Amino acid sequence: MIEIKRKLKNFGPLEALVLSSLTYVFLMLIWTATTRSAVIQKANDIKTNHKLVVEFINEQVNKCSSNESNKTPWGDDCNSTWNSSKIVNYILNNIKLNNPYKINKPLIQISQDPRIQAEGKAGQSTDKGIIFVSESNFESDAGSEWVIGTCVKSPCVAAGNNELVSSYR
Repeated sequence: MIEIKRKLKNFGPLEALVLSSLTYVFLMLIWTATTRSAVIQKANDIKTNHKLVVEFINEQVNKCSSNESNKTPWGDDCNSTWNSSKIVNYILNNIKLNNPYKINKPLIQISQDPRIQAEGKAGQSTDKGIIFVSESNFESDAGSEWVIGTCVKSPCVAAGNNELVSSYR
């Protein structure tokens, strides 16, 4: 008993700081290990949403390339400029997108520059899980580009934390 009291007597602020730091690191490792699967599942859900939108747009480009006299599902002529707002509204109403973060905004939105929105550059904050598409209409000219991007996890600007794809007509 006297031995324990003597050891505790030599236990100062530095020892308390070291012990509390070790405890904190240990607890954070446990917390990270237990929540990792949920974070990975949310990231996979966001990537799946992005892939669904990209595949849908590319499928429509291919269908219209084979028959330019057809109409798109959202009502634009295949050989005309496609309206960004119509495309977004059609996707929101007809394609089931998973909402892993319970976001109270539409999961697909128009943006002036989807690259900046998806990456969160230049002091811009972005919402994880929201798919951003070009605000400019998808022109009918060959080689016209329409950008589709999303932030998968924070920080969005880090490599692998965002998805950016260009669709071409």
